[in-house]
Amino acid sequence: MKVVATTRSAQGSGASRRLRRTGKVPGIVYGGTVTPTSIEIDHNPLYHSLRVEAFHASILEMELDGKSEQVLLRDVQWHAYKQQVLHIDFQRVAADQKIHIKVPLHFTNQESSPAVKVSAAIVSHVLTEIDVVCLPGALPEFIVVDLANLTAGHPMHLSDVTLPEGVVAVQSKENPVLVVATVKGGGDAAEEPAAAAAPAAKAAPAAAAKPAAKK
Repeated sequence: MKVVATTRSAQGSGASRRLRRTGKVPGIVYGGTVTPTSIEIDHNPLYHSLRVEAFHASILEMELDGKSEQVLLRDVQWHAYKQQVLHIDFQRVAADQKIHIKVPLHFTNQESSPAVKVSAAIVSHVLTEIDVVCLPGALPEFIVVDLANLTAGHPMHLSDVTLPEGVVAVQSKENPVLVVATVKGGGDAAEEPAAAAAPAAKAAPAAAAKPAAKK
């Protein structure tokens, strides 16, 4: 994906406000051996690009003053209540330097999983993205999480997912849960209601056999 930007010389909050009134977004590009560069980008094309998932987890081609370089989106500041981008940050990337970035998860085969088809469970996505480290050339736009074998009462962990070659997960928790399937009514498995009823059934005859207290 491509971003067209130009260098801006005016600095400060007042200059940024004036820039926004002309339909531009102030920003910065940093990283590498080059001094951080203040930039400006047309708002509307940028706004529509930000609505595309791949824009947030892909190596982007930035055309800055006619010269091309590769960057990653690092931060976006939005207006509190308007659909307006206030500021944006990009980081330069080099082909031989690893990057740390969040990658979205795409869940497949949920409706055909035993959790849904057999147990009529409610499937909850605990995480929708994970932190990874990889070289720019190995960066995936997303990571597929196949739920074909998901069953109620057996959460799917990160270790159950095959990551693309060259991609390493760096989550704060060693093996976080990605997906859980809960049976309606609060149980984690379809057999739980029956199991809970068994002790109650045994207790009923015992209660009936208890002799009445003598007066």
